[in-house]
Amino acid sequence: MIDKLSNCLGLLNRGAKSLQSPFLLFIRVYWGWQFIQTGWGKANNIEKVTQFFTNLGIPFPGLNAPFIAGLELVGGILLVLGLASRPISLLLTADMLVAYIVADREALLAIFSDPDHFTGATPYNFLFASLIVLIFGAGRLSVDALIAWKNGSDERKQVASNAASATGTLAHSA
Repeated sequence: MIDKLSNCLGLLNRGAKSLQSPFLLFIRVYWGWQFIQTGWGKANNIEKVTQFFTNLGIPFPGLNAPFIAGLELVGGILLVLGLASRPISLLLTADMLVAYIVADREALLAIFSDPDHFTGATPYNFLFASLIVLIFGAGRLSVDALIAWKNGSDERKQVASNAASATGTLAHSA
């Protein structure tokens, strides 16, 4: 009985793990496209965005508005490609945290008292998607993975190399 349960759990784990990269691809492409659209919209209405940032009390709105427009536009493109995924996700996460703090403070403060208000705020899905890519990376279906493979720095090779060197170190110390 325990062997059957262990086999089923192993099968579930392997099946779920095989979905990791397609899931990350979906997250990157869908939310990358959303970032592209918001960045494009901001870039094409920079005066309006600058005024909005001014009303929110964001420092240097004349500099921050085009910076955020560019970050979201270029960052969205990079997410879609899976290129520099973790660094761009870090920047986009910071962007969405600032959006929560400055533009949706009430929703942010309701994180525990009214979770529906928190998750219903505009930055939530963007923040969540950015955090997923930041934490889990771009996955194997990305330019990042292609570069890592070309450079021979595939994670599996690193794990195998580390295991081999640890085994060698243990053998020499014995």
